[in-house]
Order: sequence, then structure tokens, then C-alpha cells
Amino acid sequence: MYKKEKDEIIKAGIKLDRYGLIVLSGGNVSLRVEKDKILVTPSGMIYEEMVTDDIILMDLTGNIIEGKRKASVDTKALLYIYNNMTDVKAIIHTHQPYATALGLIQDEFKCNLTTLANATKGSVKVCSFSSAASEQMGIEAVENLNGKLAVILKNHGVIAVGNSLKQALYSCVYLEEAAKTYCIAKSMSDNIAMMTDKQIEQAVRIFDYYGQGKEEVPEFLVNQ
Repeated sequence: MYKKEKDEIIKAGIKLDRYGLIVLSGGNVSLRVEKDKILVTPSGMIYEEMVTDDIILMDLTGNIIEGKRKASVDTKALLYIYNNMTDVKAIIHTHQPYATALGLIQDEFKCNLTTLANATKGSVKVCSFSSAASEQMGIEAVENLNGKLAVILKNHGVIAVGNSLKQALYSCVYLEEAAKTYCIAKSMSDNIAMMTDKQIEQAVRIFDYYGQGKEEVPEFLVNQ
């Protein structure tokens, strides 16, 4: 069941490695395929070595419907998010170094790039520490997302959500780009230009027109 979706999950996991967001078997990728069913990556397997049958299908109580592998150790947290955020269709958890590093010294990563505003819908909160394999990871994410698409887990990594694997992946990738850019700027000066609330809102609205098959960006948005 869901071969196409399982293959998409594996491809997303390989991209996490390609963009430097995980190493080896770190993190996990999951996708809601029905209102009460999700697909999730197996524990401790390298994404490039996964095959379709390695992806686990389960219901939202954690009962495995299909698959012989052990599910990600973070499954409790993933289930908590899916059960408490019904609009979430995909979750990606990474150990990306630059965003995680900022989480060690800040309680919130203020939005500094239009791409971050596009991908996460603004500034990204840093959650209190929660252990891997704990439901608390999911609780922290739900309590701190507040309409955004990513949170940083202190001493741990990132959780990104979306209405698709693509949206969750964009959130992770552009968060890391913004964090890296911030670190470079910080090495040169303490006077870093962060975006205003108005600029963030503008960037978020303009991104609705991004991509093929979309209308052109209205001039009033660009010139506001």
C-alpha cells in the first residue's frame, strides 16, 4: 500500500543528507496518508539504503498496519503532533547543525531572510530540552509552533511540519540557510539587520504566488 508515498519519503530522506541536515541515519520523515494513518521511516536505517518495504504504515494510536521494521524511536512525538494538529500532513525531524547551534544560545531565532519568512512563516521558537524517543518532543513542538512551520529543539535538532513533504523539506532547508547566514553575519558584526513584522508578512504573502501555475505577484504586495 502507498508505494508512491513511501518512495517520496525515501527521496525526502536522501535530500536531508544531500543538504547537510542529517548524517547517517539521523532524523526521520513521516507523512499522513489518511486522516488516521501515517507512514514513518524505520529506526536506525540510512536513507539511501532504504527500500519501499522498509517504510512503516501505522494508525494514530501506534498500531502497525504494514511493515516489519521497527519504527523511528521518535514515533511517540510524531503521533502526538499528528493527533493534535489535524492540518499537518508531513513532519520532518533533522539534526541540522547551524539551526541547532542557534538553539543553544537563543530562545528564538528572529527572522533574518525573506526565504526563512517564505518557508517557516517567520521567526522560529526554540523549545525546552526534550529527550529523543520522548512524547515531550511532540508536546514542545505543538506548544511552540504557533502557526509557524518549524521549531528548534534545544540540544537536539529541528522539527518541521507542512501540508506536504515538500513544504516541510523547504522549511528545514531554508531554516538552515538562514541560520548559516546569521552565523556568518555574527562573525563580522553584532549589528545584524533582522526583518520587521511588516516585512515578514509581505514575504509570506508573496510566497503564495511562488512557483509554476500561479498568478503573477500583485504590484501592491511588492510596493507596500
